[in-house]
Amino acid sequence: MSTTTPTTNPPGPPRTAGLPVRAATALTALAAVLVPAFVLAPGPVAARLSGGGYGRRELEDRLSDSFVDYWVAGERSFPPGLRGVVDYWSRYHLVKAVIAALLLAVLVALGVLLRKAYLEAGGLTTGRRAALASAGAAVTALGLFALAMVMANVQGAVAPFSSLMSMLPVHRSHGELAETLGQIRQGLAAYPDGGQGPPPLKVMVDDFGRYHAVLAVAAAAVALSAAAISAVSWRRFAAAAASDRRTRRLYRSSGLCWALLAAAVAVIAAANTATTADPAPALLAFFEGGW
Repeated sequence: MSTTTPTTNPPGPPRTAGLPVRAATALTALAAVLVPAFVLAPGPVAARLSGGGYGRRELEDRLSDSFVDYWVAGERSFPPGLRGVVDYWSRYHLVKAVIAALLLAVLVALGVLLRKAYLEAGGLTTGRRAALASAGAAVTALGLFALAMVMANVQGAVAPFSSLMSMLPVHRSHGELAETLGQIRQGLAAYPDGGQGPPPLKVMVDDFGRYHAVLAVAAAAVALSAAAISAVSWRRFAAAAASDRRTRRLYRSSGLCWALLAAAVAVIAAANTATTADPAPALLAFFEGGW
């Protein structure tokens, strides 16, 4: 007589209320590594890529000195000192943008897991469902911060010269730098002056326009994406059964939040588009300490 041994399926990865614990833990750990890396890694990596690094105070001093040299030289091309600072700053923001993008991807993946777990959390206590909702809200907030960091650092990587100008001590300048800034203000007040302004001034205005164009494009893309996600959320809200309060509450909140985000980012896109079209007045406002 033969006996048959019942087959058993190998155990799957541990799950808690539909949440794959191992995957969620791995994503959380990866995010915990990327957050300090965003702060600590860009300086050393940019220094290696550009052949030289700067501390904050040294960077400001080098910028002030080389900025004056650039203005006095009266040429479009950067002198070696300013070129080194600009190259370093571009790579610094590029590294930050890459790390922020990786963090954003990790947070999106973690947010998807948490949302799915929340929708499947029917058998959990109210406290555990609230914990899942709180975790989802925290991940969403961190994701929006990471998105903002991606946008800001792409902006700095593409237009590092304008990003660097924010480090000039326009409120407390003296000596040659004060004289240089005064001449720049005069030039911007009359810009474009029939195209007869100094070449460095034209470079500053063009780069400042590029700086805001990058943010305008990025903000427009985010606004359209947020509007699309909001529309999908509202459709899922409408399709959910009236008795499924948890699902309807989730998609209603999602639709509202993404709609508000789309509206806010659309305002940013419009403002930066206007500055891109006519950057000289905004640049003058900066050099006058207006922002």
